Amino acid sequence: MDTDAAIQKFQRRCDSITTQSSTRDINIGELLETVRKKKPIIHHITNYVTVNECANITLAIGAAPVMAHAKEEVEEMVSISNALVLNIGTLDPAQIESMLIAGKKANQLNIPIILDPCGAGATKLRTDSVKLLISSLKIAVIKGNTGEIGTLAGVKAEVHGVESGAMLGSEEKAAESLAKKTGSTVIITGKTDIVTDGNKTYRIHNGSPMTGKITGGGCMAASLVASFAAVEKDSAKAGTAALVCFGIAQELAEKNSKGPLEFRKNLFDELYNLTPDKIRKYERYENQNP
Repeated sequence: MDTDAAIQKFQRRCDSITTQSSTRDINIGELLETVRKKKPIIHHITNYVTVNECANITLAIGAAPVMAHAKEEVEEMVSISNALVLNIGTLDPAQIESMLIAGKKANQLNIPIILDPCGAGATKLRTDSVKLLISSLKIAVIKGNTGEIGTLAGVKAEVHGVESGAMLGSEEKAAESLAKKTGSTVIITGKTDIVTDGNKTYRIHNGSPMTGKITGGGCMAASLVASFAAVEKDSAKAGTAALVCFGIAQELAEKNSKGPLEFRKNLFDELYNLTPDKIRKYERYENQNP
């Protein structure tokens, strides 16, 4: 290779590194250490199928979970918490009433609410319940799969029970549209996660398909987003940090797993043992609007 060609190759490499660096504007390792130092309390009103997974993943990241849904106590529980997760996976009218009571108290205290619209679009009850929560409360983050977010954004989308379906059109545009409409940060989880507050948009490429083979991947993601939102006021940055950490833990867990059950165990262990150095080594995300 002649000297000019070598110089050009070196310059292209430098340009690539500079571009990559400029689109990574979050110190995720520092945020993780902040979560572990502050140990925020994350109040969940969530579905009973994945409540154990959500509690354990919250502990693994370094936060403190609490699960309380009785309307008689949710205001008190929110008052001692740092973030509130609302998940409609196994909803009923009484649960929605508790969510509204807890959510209004969280708004009064400026405590971030993370809404997981599990199965929105599958039934009228689910869709109407989510719309009621969004219209009645100030939601910091709405986190769902493609079908759920598509439904809420008003674009044609398929929902298979609580599983994701297809969306007609751009996922990114649908998420940005819903973010601008609601004032919430919107997250679409999938092969590539999308996080947007309507102004800046992040794409996260970390993760493993093995997560789809265990129960509660999306629910656990909401718990992690809440853990970071409890210590970071910028919900888009908090959501991105949470999903990068979750995605890296998935990738590391997959390497040493023969099947779903072993993967589930390794996932908790890898998240618990995640370090800022590992994050810097494995993080794969970019700000679409640097």
